[in-house]
Amino acid sequence: MTRVLVVDDEPQIVRALRINLTARGYEVLTAHNGTTALKVAADGKPDVVVLDLGLPDLDGNEVIAGLRGWTTVPILVLSARTDSTDKVAALDAGADDYVTKPFGMDELLARLRAAIRRSTTTSTTGEDAVITTTSFTIDLTTKKVHKNGQEVHLTPTEWGLLEILARNPGKLVGQKHLLQEVWGPAYAKETHYLRVYLAQLRRKLEPEPSNPKHLLTEPGMGYRFEL
Repeated sequence: MTRVLVVDDEPQIVRALRINLTARGYEVLTAHNGTTALKVAADGKPDVVVLDLGLPDLDGNEVIAGLRGWTTVPILVLSARTDSTDKVAALDAGADDYVTKPFGMDELLARLRAAIRRSTTTSTTGEDAVITTTSFTIDLTTKKVHKNGQEVHLTPTEWGLLEILARNPGKLVGQKHLLQEVWGPAYAKETHYLRVYLAQLRRKLEPEPSNPKHLLTEPGMGYRFEL
């Protein structure tokens, strides 16, 4: 059973999500503030987190940072903040998706399913299971990346992007294709998602993030992965 942690200080939203998620077979954990959310996440080990940014004790981005210190669990932000800078800040902090309030339950559930799907293990076999570049290695079977002998922790969304690019070395992968594969068909025009996440991947993997040699941008077209 998939375990979902819902973090929101609005009781009616928590109740609505608990009812709808439970009816669809999810196990639901809840928290009404950031401090409790971090404790429940550590104790309950959820498979996905639905997080409000406007919490009474901690800003939601602080909760994201706290979670990202030890887990790559998918984080779906649910917030009344509609400004693009707030969205980018949450994504940059480590969130995997962003839904604005008021929201449609069907859309939220679809986004939740997509986040969970991206985080599930993708099995692969054969010698191509491990991809080695001059700077890091990618194990497609275990979904792990190592750089300088140390494991690099990636969020599920970061991994989703890297995996698609790594499976197509030297090939141009279009923006639309990446968005649809990682986020879903409704995100085909959300190119700012790609800019945010590719920047994060470069900071984690490239020897010189400002002068990348593995994760290359083809302006206006897409991205290319080079060994």
